[in-house]
Amino acid sequence: MMNAFAKRAVAAACLWAGAVCAQEEDLSSLYDVSTTGTPRVKAGEKGKLVLAIQPKGGAHISDEAPLKVELASTRLKLDKQKLSRPDAAPGPTPRFEVAFTGEAAGKGSVDAKVTFFLCTEKICSKQQKSVSLPVDVL
Repeated sequence: MMNAFAKRAVAAACLWAGAVCAQEEDLSSLYDVSTTGTPRVKAGEKGKLVLAIQPKGGAHISDEAPLKVELASTRLKLDKQKLSRPDAAPGPTPRFEVAFTGEAAGKGSVDAKVTFFLCTEKICSKQQKSVSLPVDVL
């Protein structure tokens, strides 16, 4: 949940940009959230998750609004479980890299819940997307 200060900041940013903000607008066709990374890792060895948010069709990810990634895993130990904008790699769109270590043999995964604000010329809308990277631990 966003605190009152963050809500006011998002509203001010949208008004300043001449956009109307909405929480429930369906903009899911205007972005992709993708995961790539190490598909197999031996127990005790390191692997990597790469998560990217790619806007499409003239949309963009708001620089002023909150952006967070919450990670969970099975059979893997994550180096970090919560990410925000400062954790993103430099570049025009948000891209995160997180190392993990294989813990126990079997089918594992890294699961991510991504929350961000996607904006067009007319609207800024809070988006949430869950994605997963399957990882075989050998």
